[in-house]
Amino acid sequence: MNRKSIMFNAPKVVEVVEGKCPETTAGKVLVRVMSSTISSGTERANLMGGVSISPKRHTDTTATYPRISGYSTSGVVVEVGEGVTSVKPGDRVAMAWTQHRNYVLMEEKNIFKIEDESISFSEAALWHIATFPLAAIRKCRFEMGESAIVMGMGILGIMAIKLLRAAAASPIIAVDPIPEKRELALKLGADYAFDPFIEDFEEQVRGVTNGGVNVAIEVTGNGKALDSVLDCMARYGRVALLGCTRNSDFTIDYYKKVHGPGITLVGAHTCARPNEESSNGWWTLKDDMYAIQKMVSCGRIEFASLVEEIHTPDEAPQVYKRLVEEPAFPVVQFNWEKF
Repeated sequence: MNRKSIMFNAPKVVEVVEGKCPETTAGKVLVRVMSSTISSGTERANLMGGVSISPKRHTDTTATYPRISGYSTSGVVVEVGEGVTSVKPGDRVAMAWTQHRNYVLMEEKNIFKIEDESISFSEAALWHIATFPLAAIRKCRFEMGESAIVMGMGILGIMAIKLLRAAAASPIIAVDPIPEKRELALKLGADYAFDPFIEDFEEQVRGVTNGGVNVAIEVTGNGKALDSVLDCMARYGRVALLGCTRNSDFTIDYYKKVHGPGITLVGAHTCARPNEESSNGWWTLKDDMYAIQKMVSCGRIEFASLVEEIHTPDEAPQVYKRLVEEPAFPVVQFNWEKF
């Protein structure tokens, strides 16, 4: 049995390649992928040869080629290795830390059974990405009724808007320089949407939050965006650094903007979480994945409507060309069911 993969062979070069499907070994699960989601920020950096921070080594790493990107998918279990007990062949599953391929061989710990048959593969393929802003919100110790601001309306930002809405944040402020992104944020539950480059941005935000924001989810990874949102914070506010800051060449007046007002800055990379046991504000990936599933199944939140385009894998070269060129890249998935 062969498998097909979306491969980044060089900066800005994308191809669909075919190779041998791996054999299932002990502790592993072979899954037939049905849907995979593009995470635009990470995959753009990988495709461009960008620099990112390795959460395990805390050092800069540069994208190498060839490489296969992607990490949030869903599918059907084909085969399980010795010792696997949580899933069986035929189970519908959501997956974390996977790839854009029609077959993937996964560690059992990154496989999560879809308990509700009414949930589509498309929606389940968003769950892993949804755990990123969920963890950031938890780490800020958000409380019902607090104000919240989200900087950047990419896929993580719009998911954060929906999660904050479900958590009763009041008001919710979306920030993005692209008008279409601000309009989308308002449709998805934001109370206000501002362009960060308007002259009176800080005054606008403070005006709708009674003097300052309690919680900020910074998704852009941009130093100027962090500097700007710090100007909008209430005393003792909390800021989650969710976006990957791939350029550290910026300056913050920490005494004035952090030290004096008692602001908490929280490193919110998704890998900065416990592996075995959840605690207040710090949940494991497994617990967050099942929390997302329960919220969807109980109707507290839905993510299916976030998907703006679905493509077949053979369209990947054109899709990724747009990812490089379009500042307002939509939420895109690949449908592998007939591939």
